[in-house]
Amino acid sequence: MRATELEVEGLSSGYGPVRIIEDLTFRVPAGERLAVLGRNGMGKTTLLATLMGLCRRHGGEIRLGDATITQHRTTARARLGLGYVPQTRDIFGSLTVEENLRAGLKGRPHSALEEAYEQFPRLKERRRNLGQQMSGGEQQMLSMARTLLGQPSVLLLDEPLEGLAPVICDEIMERLTILAATTGITIILVEQQIERALAFASDVLVLERGRKSWSGPPSALRSDRALVDRLIGVGLDRQ
Repeated sequence: MRATELEVEGLSSGYGPVRIIEDLTFRVPAGERLAVLGRNGMGKTTLLATLMGLCRRHGGEIRLGDATITQHRTTARARLGLGYVPQTRDIFGSLTVEENLRAGLKGRPHSALEEAYEQFPRLKERRRNLGQQMSGGEQQMLSMARTLLGQPSVLLLDEPLEGLAPVICDEIMERLTILAATTGITIILVEQQIERALAFASDVLVLERGRKSWSGPPSALRSDRALVDRLIGVGLDRQ
């Protein structure tokens, strides 16, 4: 994997004529980790889908490294280095874990599956199980591992911890932290678990009604519970 910068300038997008994202500009330097936060319905998922070419763009530009990908189809964006793990996970329930992973190889040799098993040892233990036989946490690991086998330079994660037990959340975030530290991959994380997101991120973007309402270092939010409550509507865990 290689680190690549992602830059968005004046982006507006949505579904059909309805605009969800409005005039959004931000930059994620190569190898950095951006947490995108905000209340429900503020455009976080739409932003990731737009970056991946799955929503209608009304204006603005998207650049991946030296390439402007604004006009590119989803498949072309994936080939250039964008990897997307949707909130819905989108695994194949009737295929085995190993068959699901093979779908992410993109022409790489079968031996590359060992990378997925090293990152998520649970998957190797269950490689003969069908996707539909996996727990929610295991399905999330499978979706992430399949995307990572494509060797993306920028990884888009849409609420990977939703509905998962705390111990599984811990395991997934630990794997992501190791991945970021060892590969330098650029990561954009949409997540409702604010404390975990802030602990992981190097920078934060808060959306409100599809617009940037705040951006800055995670330390600024972690030290100001009132600011978190005003921006996001939920306080940090008290420990």
